[in-house]
Amino acid sequence: MTHPFHPLLGQRFELVDQRHTWGAERVYYYEDQARLRSMSAAWTSVGVADPYVAISAGRSYFHIADLVELSRALRGRER
Repeated sequence: MTHPFHPLLGQRFELVDQRHTWGAERVYYYEDQARLRSMSAAWTSVGVADPYVAISAGRSYFHIADLVELSRALRGRER
């Protein structure tokens, strides 16, 4: 798990399968050797790194457009 805000960050799982489902690449693994689980491949080392995140080298995980949208949404809640 490589997603910086995921609770499983740093944990390693054995890859069981990788498929394109629900419009995105997903990886499948066994949780505690019993239950088959899946997560977005982008949250793992299997997925292709977001170019913005890769270039920022850990200095910023957020796209400027996303922060502007968040700011507008929060401003709308104040009223």
